[in-house]
Amino acid sequence: MAVQKRADAVWNGDLMSGSGTVAGASGAVDVAVTWPKRAEEGEGSTSPEELIAAAHAACYAMALSHGLAQGGNAPEELRVTAAVSFQAGEGITGSRLEVRGKVPGIDQAAFDEAAAAAAEGCPVSKALAGVAITHTATLD
Repeated sequence: MAVQKRADAVWNGDLMSGSGTVAGASGAVDVAVTWPKRAEEGEGSTSPEELIAAAHAACYAMALSHGLAQGGNAPEELRVTAAVSFQAGEGITGSRLEVRGKVPGIDQAAFDEAAAAAAEGCPVSKALAGVAITHTATLD
């Protein structure tokens, strides 16, 4: 049976000067969004791309953990950063994944192989199939 997750957004005003909120049904996400914070660098409210980056980082970490464990080398720790690029007028242009891992019993080549498979196979990567997804993997 498929699992469904839900989030709701409310937007007030026009795109350039308006603002809104996004809230997940679980309560884990409840954040403000604005166009300037989406299209420009800066701190403050979030953007859909930051939320996608969070989802991509979590999904990739889980997929990599599973792949490593299936291969007989469960990780002690994986630290993943995802950076989703957005270009106004064009949309999401890519996602860059970086992982550092502590994985007993494997070498860098095996870690690279598992990291590549996870980058290609995690469900969020599949959802982002229309954009470039790159990854780097460092074994501690």
